[in-house]
Amino acid sequence: MLSTTLRDGLGRYAIGPKVRALRLKKKMGLVELGRHTGLSAALLSKLERGRLFPTLPTLLRIALVFGVGLEYFFAGARDKPVVGVVRHRDRLRFPDKPGARDPSYVFESLDYPATERRLSAYYAEFLPLATDKLRWHDHAGGEFLYVLRGRLTIHIADEEVSLDAGDSIYFDPSVPHAYRRGGSRRCAAVVVTTA
Repeated sequence: MLSTTLRDGLGRYAIGPKVRALRLKKKMGLVELGRHTGLSAALLSKLERGRLFPTLPTLLRIALVFGVGLEYFFAGARDKPVVGVVRHRDRLRFPDKPGARDPSYVFESLDYPATERRLSAYYAEFLPLATDKLRWHDHAGGEFLYVLRGRLTIHIADEEVSLDAGDSIYFDPSVPHAYRRGGSRRCAAVVVTTA
């Protein structure tokens, strides 16, 4: 049980409302955030309502999902310019869906240490996938994709666009879309999204 002094001191940081604002900005429910963090929706709800204060490891799990640093929850105005360096050896690979056994692609965040990002950049490798198993999704903002190697087909609503290495595309990702690797060669791309 926290003392009144500690509760009031932590309350000034408004950690719960900041988590809620990040979650709603990404149009993510508590259950989905729970899947990405390994935390229960009930715990996340208590945290957002200020009934519970997270430990630093718990807060870091949440921060990683939203691409912010811990300082986002504690700092006021930014004192230094935003700079985030990601070394190749430090990148983590994730499937397109948490826990997916047969992902359509795997991705690595290229900019996760940068706080207050205005875009998100990823390196993605696309895996073989049958057309009838396409994983459709949509999200707010804009999306830009540059194919590094291989051939990639992007399905946007009822249209198909095939891209080869060196080709790029910008599209409105609020329209349902899906990716499919073409051929047997490895296929990789840089994907940039905005919120």
